Amino acid sequence: MHQADTIVAIGTPPGTGAIALLRLSGPETVRIMHAVAPTMLLTPEPRQATFARLRDAEGPVDEGLITFFPGPHSYTGEDLAEIGVHGSPYIQQRMLEALVAAGARLAQPGEFTQRAFLNKKLDLSQAEAVADLIASGSRAAHKLALQQLRGGYSRQIEDLREQLISLGALVELELDFGEEDVEFADRAELVRLLDNIVAVCDRLIGSFRYGNAVKQGIPVAIVGAPNSGKSTLLNALLQEDRAIVSDIPGTTRDTVEEAITLGGVLFRFIDTAGIRHTEDTVERLGIERSYKRAAEASIVVFLGDASALSEGAFHTQVRMLRKRIGDGPAVIPVMNKVDLVGREVKEMKAVREERGVRRESGVGGTNGADGGGVLHISAKKEQGLEELKARFLAHVHGLQGQEGDIVVTNARHVEALSKAKAALLSAKQGVDQAISGELLATDLREAQYQLGAITGKITPEDLLGSIFSRFCIGK
Repeated sequence: MHQADTIVAIGTPPGTGAIALLRLSGPETVRIMHAVAPTMLLTPEPRQATFARLRDAEGPVDEGLITFFPGPHSYTGEDLAEIGVHGSPYIQQRMLEALVAAGARLAQPGEFTQRAFLNKKLDLSQAEAVADLIASGSRAAHKLALQQLRGGYSRQIEDLREQLISLGALVELELDFGEEDVEFADRAELVRLLDNIVAVCDRLIGSFRYGNAVKQGIPVAIVGAPNSGKSTLLNALLQEDRAIVSDIPGTTRDTVEEAITLGGVLFRFIDTAGIRHTEDTVERLGIERSYKRAAEASIVVFLGDASALSEGAFHTQVRMLRKRIGDGPAVIPVMNKVDLVGREVKEMKAVREERGVRRESGVGGTNGADGGGVLHISAKKEQGLEELKARFLAHVHGLQGQEGDIVVTNARHVEALSKAKAALLSAKQGVDQAISGELLATDLREAQYQLGAITGKITPEDLLGSIFSRFCIGK
């Protein structure tokens, strides 16, 4: 399916570099291209940069390079040209106006990728991966987006859908022979297939916890009593003075958030208000917010002051925190300021050997991601931080499945997979209860529809508009 008009957009934001790119796609691409580069060869060599003198109605504008991609062998599946000009915002705007004057239309956000989808160059999940690739802020997020763009995930979804279509067709055929009371679809085989597809859906749904965390960044809440060194720890991890450090308890009354990349994974650190009993209304609000952010985090670093707190009392506090925030987050108990009591910062291995995993204290979340007992550090002297970072990465590896497994990063896909799973379970229950073929066929069609919605085989127009509107202009 080709669009009737030709679209144009600046492929790079104005003023960002020495070179800017304008993209042109549609049936009038060649004519419009020659309108702004009349001295260029009538038919430029495909996929080779060609020097061109660029002009508009007023006269010469710039000298640049034009690369022509004839359809269907282009990103959009249509005739497409990329015009490289000097990065002056004035030149970019003047060339954009010249292309529009020659007959092009300004592209809508995501319209180039939408045309690639409509012309079957990409399926819908791959098109969404393009947006994820552009937005990727870490090596891990980039890797997941690239894997989805390459189509392995789409092929798995389509394989499941085709299996359902084949078996569903046999169930539908039975309806045409209802009076003969025949079964073309073997019920035992149907149950086996349903179990297999449900298992795949479960695995894909389960992978979203890792995929979404990598895509959005792993939230890490730093909590503890006032003056335990939370802000100092945040600054040490960031290697900059981001949070206010003071000896006065209660300095931090609201959350402070910053992000850094460790081991190719983005972590979002949240410095929270100190937890203590107080009559100060504003501080109490900050403390309540600290508990809330801790409950929502993936990792909680619970900080204790080694110079003011025994380890027994610290473990009691860890248990109290666990009761308050629930079993979701992984809790890493950390004793800070060990330099003030003359205690050596121990390697992680030594800490594990001495203490083991303190489950009785509520250490570690239900995912068991913290991987050890109390960690001893000095945030001020930046001692023990490498061991702490290693535990952060261990948490991420604990969320991840086998290397090479397909990972879901899109909430829309999880919703569709969940609905497909519900329909499949309903179909399986129907087989067990020997329900009519009409109801069984309805459940199978619903599961097919939901899987098809992931790749765009079945996609309402309003969903397409919502997805592509989130893209940047020029992509």
